[in-house]
Formats: sequence, C-alpha cells, structure tokens
Amino acid sequence: MSLTGTPFLYTLMVLSVVALVLPLALWSRVRGPQALRAAARTLMLLFAQGTAVALVFVLVNNQNNLYDNWADLLGTGNHVQQAANLGANGTGGISLKKLPKVRQTFRPASGPGMRADDGVRVTQLKGRVSGVNAEVYVWLPPQYHEPAYRHHRFPVVELLSGYPGSAKAWFGSLHVHEQLQRLMRRGQIAPFILVAPRTNLLAGVDPGCANIPGTVNADTWLSIDVPMMVMDNFRAERAPQGWAAAGYSAGGHCATKLAVAHPDRYRAAISMSGYNDPIIERTSLAAQSPALRAANNPYVLLRKAHTPPPIALYISGQPHDGYEAGLGLEQIAKAPTTVHVVYIPKSAGGHTMALWRPQVVPAFRWLTEEMGIGHLTRGSVPRAPSTGGSTPAELASGTAARAGAGRRR
Repeated sequence: MSLTGTPFLYTLMVLSVVALVLPLALWSRVRGPQALRAAARTLMLLFAQGTAVALVFVLVNNQNNLYDNWADLLGTGNHVQQAANLGANGTGGISLKKLPKVRQTFRPASGPGMRADDGVRVTQLKGRVSGVNAEVYVWLPPQYHEPAYRHHRFPVVELLSGYPGSAKAWFGSLHVHEQLQRLMRRGQIAPFILVAPRTNLLAGVDPGCANIPGTVNADTWLSIDVPMMVMDNFRAERAPQGWAAAGYSAGGHCATKLAVAHPDRYRAAISMSGYNDPIIERTSLAAQSPALRAANNPYVLLRKAHTPPPIALYISGQPHDGYEAGLGLEQIAKAPTTVHVVYIPKSAGGHTMALWRPQVVPAFRWLTEEMGIGHLTRGSVPRAPSTGGSTPAELASGTAARAGAGRRR
C-alpha cells in the first residue's frame, strides 16, 4: 500500500476510530489475572496512540510531500547505479553532442494535485552520464498543444525540492502549475515547461547536488542528464538560454549553485529560504570536507569566478534563513551577474510550504521579465518591499516592501 496513497490514509482513519472505540467498549470487560488485564489495557492505549501518531504523520507528509514512498521513509532507497569520476565539468570526457537521443515513455502521475490543470506526467530516467536512475515529473504549459505554438520551443524551469522532500512537492504542496496556468494563458507569465527531478538519491543523506566520485553524481544528474532528456522529448529551448532552476530550502541552495557553477547550462535561478554553505544542512554530503564545501558553495564559486557569469539570481529569505545568503551574493556580484534579494519578515511564518507557496507567482513574474520572455506589465516585479499594511500572503511573497527590514533583523 502506497505511503502517500488515499487507501493508506483511509485505512489509518478507520483504525484511529477503532482504536478510540476499543478501550471504551472493552476496558471493563477484560478478564483474567491482574497482570493480563493490565497488559491488555496497555496494548489498547498504545494502539490508540500509535494510530493517532501515524495518522498525523501521514496528513503532514501528504501536505508537505516529505517522503514519496516507504523506501524514502525507511531510508532504504538508493537511486545511484554508479558514480564514476566525471571530472571538473561533470561529463567524464563524454561528447554530449554525439550521444544518441533518448526517448522516454511518460505516464500520468498520481498523488495530490498531480491531475490538476492538464496533469503532470512522470518517467523513470536512467542517466547515461550520471549513473542515476530516478523519476522525473514534467508539466507542459497550456500553449504547448495549441496549433499556433506547434513550432515553438518553450523555456524550462527545473524545480528542486528540499531535504527531505519529494519531487512531487512543487506540484502537490506548492501547487506551482495551478498557480501559474491562468497567468500563462493571460500572457502575464511565460509558458514554462516545469520539470521536477528526484533530488533525494541516497538513503538518509542529502546529496547536496554535488558530484562525489564513488558516491553520487547529483550535479551531473540535474544539470546534464535531466536537461538532455527534456530537450530530446519536448519542444524545449536549448540550454542555457531559456533554462532556469528553482528550489526551496536545500533545493534553493542547489538551484543557485547549479546556475553559478554552470552558466553554460542555466540562465537564471530562484532560491527560497536557501543557503550558500552546504554545512547548513547537517546531512549534506557536500559538507564532508572543506574542498567539497568550497566546490558547492555558490558564494565561493561566484567570488572566485575569473569572469562574472551571465546569470540572474532571485534570492528570497527571512533573517537567518536565506536573507543573509542573498545579501552576500548581492554584495560580490559583478555585471553581467545580477542578484535580486527579497526580504521576507519573520511575521510571514516559518520554514514551511505555507511560506513558500505565495512566493511562487512573484518569483516566476521576475523570471519571465529577467529572461526577456512573455509580456508583463510594468512594475509587476517587486523592487522595494514594505511590510506596512500588508496581508500575510503579501508578506510571504515579497510583494510587500523591505522598509524596516534593518530594524527587524
């Protein structure tokens, strides 16, 4: 029975009711020696508590898409078939242009929110370069199947989840496709192809979107194998023009790192409550050594870049949760690199989906404008947020201004 499936949820709901009724009906009817009666009553209480805890966990998990299946929860999943030393550029000397096109079979994805707005599809991809074997979710914009766009190539945003987190989270919890489809139809946001690959590739640890010989090639999986598959199977723009990465928490760190490290593969990145130093995530494999930390820290990479990369970064965060990381990047960025920092006040909530969900639309408005695609009205991207008189949604999205940010830090 699927961890995130409706049958499992309903089963737990029924068991919780049974666990509540059972002590009420049988407590005084238990017969036998005193020790036996005490043991039976203790078991009834444990059963009631266990089903209640399990039900709450499943509800929270379904709401936030933390664990996609039993293997993720139990720490038994491993999606790495091999992890060769692929060198500094992550290709292992392979000529990517000479690789034959890979044709994938897609099926409708299941789970909360996955069938909404033309539906999300999923495929199992065996990365030819990275050695990763994992699922990739794809949503196509409303214009994709319209006759007027039959020869049009669409921009792509690679969506990265946090840790722990499921690749479904952007669709099932942040409702990214449901929020953007109407705006795409109106021409207010560009018709992006949305791609969400699995980022949690090893049991019990965060790969940190790093290439670590002998362990995992997460960087190559995200920046080479997944984009190549998308460009081989859909009318997608070629990299780097028209390609961006977006993430929240650990996924925000990865999105920024991928764009800074590979300006030949990405034009922009969105990070919500992300960080620069991988050591912030205690289970990150990218924090195992000083060398790995430096190689996967976008601040260090940007500071040491011989030539400033032609990328645009959107960094939103709260004090001590992403905001300072954005300011650090903004301070060292040199043209043509641009960094747009959005201050999110503490009053907007904590490090949860409820904080990031309202940020989706303003972030994608910025991305549309920054990448020079689509049609936007002037002033659609917030430049100086203030909290005065703002609603909770405005505070969380960054459409409220930064006035008073300094005194709130």
